[in-house]
Amino acid sequence: MSESTGLLKSHIVKKYWMAFTGLFLCLFLTGHLAGNLQLFITGYAGQLQFNQYAVFMTTNPAVKLLSYVTYISILFHAIDGIVISMANRKARPQGYAYSKPEKNSMWSSRNMGVLGTIILVYIVVHMQNFWYEYKFGTTPYMMNEDGTAPLLKDGTAIPNGEIVDGMIMQAGENLGPAMGDLYTIVMEGFANPILVVFYVLAMAAMGFHLIHGFQSAFQSIGLRNKKYSPVITKAGYAFAILVPLLFAIIPVYLFIMAA
Repeated sequence: MSESTGLLKSHIVKKYWMAFTGLFLCLFLTGHLAGNLQLFITGYAGQLQFNQYAVFMTTNPAVKLLSYVTYISILFHAIDGIVISMANRKARPQGYAYSKPEKNSMWSSRNMGVLGTIILVYIVVHMQNFWYEYKFGTTPYMMNEDGTAPLLKDGTAIPNGEIVDGMIMQAGENLGPAMGDLYTIVMEGFANPILVVFYVLAMAAMGFHLIHGFQSAFQSIGLRNKKYSPVITKAGYAFAILVPLLFAIIPVYLFIMAA
């Protein structure tokens, strides 16, 4: 691989940066999955808990900072990976009708660019459907269980409260921002079977991407040796199967519940 390939020109810097951003995104996936698993909680309690989680994720300063780091990591990791994959394809000898894959080369490792592109498209769709809609769209607001009072972001119900431009007003006094109802946005989104199928296929791509990427990251930073390689390999396969599978189950479950 040419050292001038990708967004970073130094091969060593590029190798470590790709590895560390990849492992950071694995941590992000774990945390994001933990939050999304709350969608399995049924009834009003589940709706309230998920919306409180959404408030925490969008208002806590530390989480917001990590979010920006995540956005940068995703963009760099995906774009640089695609650029590197395209450069590698151009560098391959031409003129062969068929090139037999190497015995020790997994399908996922030979198609990381394609998988990365699918995942990048998924992220754009995901952000548009939920994050953008929650932040800038026509967001519904969370009410108390009997639907008579809007909730502040801290979960306090305001009897006779009126929502004006996202703020709760009571007797002419501005009491603060209302709690958005991301739960309802998610439920309505996954009532669409096309979106559900797209998410499931995207998670399959994520799984194949992680099978190679998880182990490759540890190899890049020098931890995949004879001593640790068996553990890393098993952990990599477990992570690559379990995390995307749980993410894929969520939209299928919500679609069935909405039917």
